[in-house]
Amino acid sequence: MQTVQDAAGLRAAIRGWRAQGQTVSLVPTMGNLHAGHYSLIRLARARAERVVASVFVNPTQFGPNEDFERYPRTLAQDQAGLAEHGCDLLFAPDVATMYPYGPQHGVSIHVPQITDVLEGAHRPGHFDGVATVVCKLFNLVQPDIAVFGQKDYQQLKVIERMVRDLALPVKVLAAPTQRADDGLALSSRNQYLSAEERALAPAIHETLQQMRELVANKGHAWRVVEQAAFSKLERAGFVPDYAAIRRAEDLSEPGPDERAGLVALIAARLGGTRLIDNLPFD
Repeated sequence: MQTVQDAAGLRAAIRGWRAQGQTVSLVPTMGNLHAGHYSLIRLARARAERVVASVFVNPTQFGPNEDFERYPRTLAQDQAGLAEHGCDLLFAPDVATMYPYGPQHGVSIHVPQITDVLEGAHRPGHFDGVATVVCKLFNLVQPDIAVFGQKDYQQLKVIERMVRDLALPVKVLAAPTQRADDGLALSSRNQYLSAEERALAPAIHETLQQMRELVANKGHAWRVVEQAAFSKLERAGFVPDYAAIRRAEDLSEPGPDERAGLVALIAARLGGTRLIDNLPFD
């Protein structure tokens, strides 16, 4: 596996592949890779002849009181894992490569409407940073396919909308959420949890399953189910930001009788760690 840090080296490698008529897939990450990330690499490998993974902790998607400085950076470990799982090239740029005028003075991409709710409401500016850095990566790599995990469901929908609206020539593939045996969605931030918190954390997935069951199969009103889920998380020791049921396609509020095409989403703090998860109904 080749590792490059500059745009010229990245483009030179990709030009060589293109000259041989090979297709290219991209898996954008912030590093500290785990089994969930490697499932994206496997999907990318199955759909294209060459796989590029990026590792970049993007400063513009972190708020002023979030964990940018302490976000785990494990590049050597990530290199070994990517090589083992069939990645062809790791692009590991520095901030100056991605933001030549600095993070505060670069072009910013805003995807309206879908970024105003849920994560967007609780993390202002977060999705502007995500959309901007992903668009930059698409321009640098020019992949045929880009793979994103469904665990970051709203992020996935924001990127899908950006690609369609800007007519970007890339196909976005969604990979299923990878979970531990007890149901907790795999995340780099799980390592922040204490042993006691880790034991409590699967309650998020259990609550999502109950939300889906009550609305899809028992016909309960989704607003009532949301309120009950929020209260349940509070009683369990979480500090929830939201427990929501939305239309899966655009995260708008469903009608009173809608039972299909929905998704349940939760964001909640457990100690000092903020966890997110979701569960599509279909």
